[in-house]
Amino acid sequence: MSETTTISVRPEWQLELAKAIRSPAELGTALNLPADWVARHSTARELFPLMVTRHFVNLMQPGDPDDPLLRQVMPHADEFIDAPGFVTDPLAEQTNQQPALLHKYRSRVLVILRGGCAINCRYCFRRHFPYADHHFGRQQRSQLLDYLRSDSSINEVILSGGDPLLATDAQLASLLTDLEQLPQLKRVRIHSRLPVVLPERLTDALARRLHESPLQALLVLHANHPHEVDHKLQKALKRWAGYDITLLNQSVLLKGINDNAEVLAQLNEVLFEARVLPYYLHQLDKVKGASHFAVTDAEALQIAEQLRVLLPGFLVPRLVREVAGEPSKTPLELITD
Repeated sequence: MSETTTISVRPEWQLELAKAIRSPAELGTALNLPADWVARHSTARELFPLMVTRHFVNLMQPGDPDDPLLRQVMPHADEFIDAPGFVTDPLAEQTNQQPALLHKYRSRVLVILRGGCAINCRYCFRRHFPYADHHFGRQQRSQLLDYLRSDSSINEVILSGGDPLLATDAQLASLLTDLEQLPQLKRVRIHSRLPVVLPERLTDALARRLHESPLQALLVLHANHPHEVDHKLQKALKRWAGYDITLLNQSVLLKGINDNAEVLAQLNEVLFEARVLPYYLHQLDKVKGASHFAVTDAEALQIAEQLRVLLPGFLVPRLVREVAGEPSKTPLELITD
């Protein structure tokens, strides 16, 4: 009499995530970077760990320390600069009273669903965020649902992190089932960098579940440079668009990476080919360790003006800055005026 053994097979995206590079030396070897250059900058790993998927590394130019994708993830000695105005909590999120829940804007709440990411971007405004204090477990989920029931003005839930797509399809489906029981909710929005660095995460199973939901589903990507959008990602995004999921992109304006109107125009063109519309172009949040990425407001406004010339209006993102305590994102021209 034989016994039947059930073997749990991890999804492809989890297998790829397990192969992520976490060592500056390993990243340098993979890209044939000068060993002395890697050694000089690798100490900044002490400030914020290195993590990057092999898919994203494969999109980089070997031998080029100034590659725009490499610059986003490689630790750099400039992170030790203590620049005025650059702080550990630029958006004043860390004093929030309810763990894993941010209610900054009137009609929507943001849930810190997962604390981890598949990539550690060096400019991340939450690079100092105490994720250990914002674990989203069973208790926090119950508190979220109670909070939503108590405020009928909330009609949208934003899943963020970290990266919410580190949750499994089953976990996301279960949360979605709970949210669907709340009559005032209209939309669920997922903010994620994961598809850009791990296209396998855009599973058909999750897309089908979102399509079947009475809640309107949106996926907001985070891509900064056209080299991040390869054929594999475009193909996956087109599949998701076929499930009537609204696809948007937000970028961060970064010195030496995408502070160029031609680069940003190309980014929005290749994204639109994959059915993704531009959403926001963010001025850098002034997080400690990222001052070397800052672009001046005057330069940012000039880039935005050039984009309006290069692109049709529907492909021009809104240039904004998030200001702690303000009830919405603020268009940069309003701040400078």
